[in-house]
Amino acid sequence: MPTKSSPKKRTPTATATKAKKAVGEGNTQLEKFFTDSLKDIYWAEKALTKALPKMQKAATTEELQSAIEEHIDQTKEQVSRLEQVFELIGERAQAKKCDAMEGLIKEGESIVEETEKGSMTRDVGIIMASQKIEHYEIATYGGLVSLANTLGKTDVAEILSTTLEEEKQTDLGLTEIAENNINWEAEQEDGEDSAD
Repeated sequence: MPTKSSPKKRTPTATATKAKKAVGEGNTQLEKFFTDSLKDIYWAEKALTKALPKMQKAATTEELQSAIEEHIDQTKEQVSRLEQVFELIGERAQAKKCDAMEGLIKEGESIVEETEKGSMTRDVGIIMASQKIEHYEIATYGGLVSLANTLGKTDVAEILSTTLEEEKQTDLGLTEIAENNINWEAEQEDGEDSAD
């Protein structure tokens, strides 16, 4: 009768051991990646402070305009928080062009250009474009929080976590605006157009 073998004890691989040792000694590659990622999101947030007012101006409903205005103020605070993070890690606050955010902003601009001024469909498009931006930021800040903790920078992780939570709340708020009335009104607007 075959006997059950005891569970194999996992021993750390040489790579895992090296990685642990490197983190303890200040892993220059990981630290550099972390710093570059901070520079990337710093560029992204600064670019948003310029792009969001244009989206706000293009929005049709007061509800969406005020949600974007709130997010503009929040984004400015997030830029300041990132500057605080740079200071904590002993780096100069420096932006590195974020291709992903540049693309997302361009997509938002093209939605505005391709939709009729004053139409609810434009607001639907602005919300979708804004949520794509939020999801990118959520992914980025989530990764940065995790890396900060791995690198033993708990004070930095805490600051970045605040921004991560704000991004999640903004995303939920946009969903609520869309589902409460804007999507429905856009659909009604389309129905009226086809009845003409």
